Amino acid sequence: MAQADQPAWRLIMIGVERPEERAQLLNLGCAEALPAETDLPELMARSQRVSDMFGMLPRWRNVGGLTLDLFHRDARRGARWLGLHPREFGVIWRLADRPGERVTRKQLLTDVWRLNHEPETNSVEVHISRLRSKLAGAGAEGMVETAPNGGYRLGDTADMMFPDEPPGEDALDAYLRSLGWMREAADQPDNCAANLSNTVS
Repeated sequence: MAQADQPAWRLIMIGVERPEERAQLLNLGCAEALPAETDLPELMARSQRVSDMFGMLPRWRNVGGLTLDLFHRDARRGARWLGLHPREFGVIWRLADRPGERVTRKQLLTDVWRLNHEPETNSVEVHISRLRSKLAGAGAEGMVETAPNGGYRLGDTADMMFPDEPPGEDALDAYLRSLGWMREAADQPDNCAANLSNTVS
């Protein structure tokens, strides 16, 4: 129901009768937590509000096996954060705007450093080097490539999806498990709809 690489804000939880449990789920990032007796018009309105959020600037981007989190300005693999410097995060977020396309040094200075001139420093190269080192430590070596004609690009991430390693447990997983919901969902997969109305897509 709630894995670390499937952001909780996509979830609308139905059948949560206790107000304190609804508050806890909302605090952990669920889009909505509602009692079972919620009327259909209200449910539709709340679902539409959540859906509209997807038209805004995304909070998350999935790049290969990593999740970029704009709120935390960091990236994670499963539940493990990489600990990116804000400008390292800015670089990978900018490259993820158009994966595979070249982004020049000047574009990075404009978009990430907010500079309209090219200073005589190697700040971009230093941050790229540190970013690559942290990505390599997360098993994503080679994700940031140097383009043949200068600049950088996000490489092919298809080989970095980490299919064999399950994501780590996050706070929402732990809370649902403490309520017994995760166990119930695993034992009775056909009854998940009683607790989870839909995954907003």
